[in-house]
Amino acid sequence: MKYVVKYSPLALKDLYKLDNSCRQLVLKAIKKVSQNPLPDYEGGYGKPLGRKGNTDLTGYLKIKIRNKGIRVVYKLIRVDSIMYIIVIGTRQDNEVYEFAARRNRIK
Repeated sequence: MKYVVKYSPLALKDLYKLDNSCRQLVLKAIKKVSQNPLPDYEGGYGKPLGRKGNTDLTGYLKIKIRNKGIRVVYKLIRVDSIMYIIVIGTRQDNEVYEFAARRNRIK
């Protein structure tokens, strides 16, 4: 079942900060994962996140774009079939995960 992709306002800013080639890779990856964004243990493409250090992202999933070091953190809203993108960024010292944890607290 395909999920509808929605972006947080800050995730949209993250997306447009990327150069065009990276942005295209991210959009392609999001489109692919939206076909089946469930966690990998349920047969989907999403990689589950959890608690690491001072960040608790239990219930969130990630997409890794390895050759560019970019991560996309999202949450599934299963009732409405929404894949809600929280943050898009590089994985420098787990910075993207810290941003996701902070944005989670803002909501």
